[in-house]
Amino acid sequence: MNLLLGISGGIAAYKTPELVRALRRRGHTVRCVCTESALRLVAADALVAVSGEPVSCAMFPGDGRMPHIDLARWSQAMVIAPATADILARLSLGLADDLLTTLVLALEPEKPLWLAPAMNTVMWNKPVVQGHVRTLAERGALIIPPVSGHLACGESGVGAMEDPERIANLIVPG
Repeated sequence: MNLLLGISGGIAAYKTPELVRALRRRGHTVRCVCTESALRLVAADALVAVSGEPVSCAMFPGDGRMPHIDLARWSQAMVIAPATADILARLSLGLADDLLTTLVLALEPEKPLWLAPAMNTVMWNKPVVQGHVRTLAERGALIIPPVSGHLACGESGVGAMEDPERIANLIVPG
C-alpha cells in the first residue's frame, strides 16, 4: 500500500524512523510529510534513508507542483504519528496552513486516516483536546490512543505515542 506518514513536532518524532522500518517490513511504500517543527526532532535524511522515498515539507516547492494534491492522489492511506495537540486542533477545525494539514484536507474521504496522538498527560486530558479527538473520530479518523509510559518531560502517565511496531500492525489496507 502507498502510505503517507505525517510527522508533527512532538518529541515522539524521534521514533518515526523505526515506524517507517516497521511499515516497510509489512510491504508498504512510505513517503514522509513533515511539519517544520518535526524537522527539529528528526532529520529528513534519516527518513529518506529508511524509506527510500523523498521527504516532503514545503507547501510551495517552487517548481509548479502541488504536493498536497500529488501526494493525496498517490497515497492509499495516511497516518500521522506523532499527532500533537496542535495538529489535532488544526485538523479538527479544518485549518490548512502547511503541507501536512492541507494534504489531509486533500485526502479523499474513502482513504483511511490514522492518528497516533502523543503529548503530556495533562495536555491529553484537557477537554478541548479530547473534543478535537472526538470530532476527528466522528469524521472517520482512526485513533491510535497514546499509552501510559515515561514522558519526555520526566513525568509518567498516559500520553506516550504507541509503540511503532503496534502502530504498524494497526495500519492495514482499507
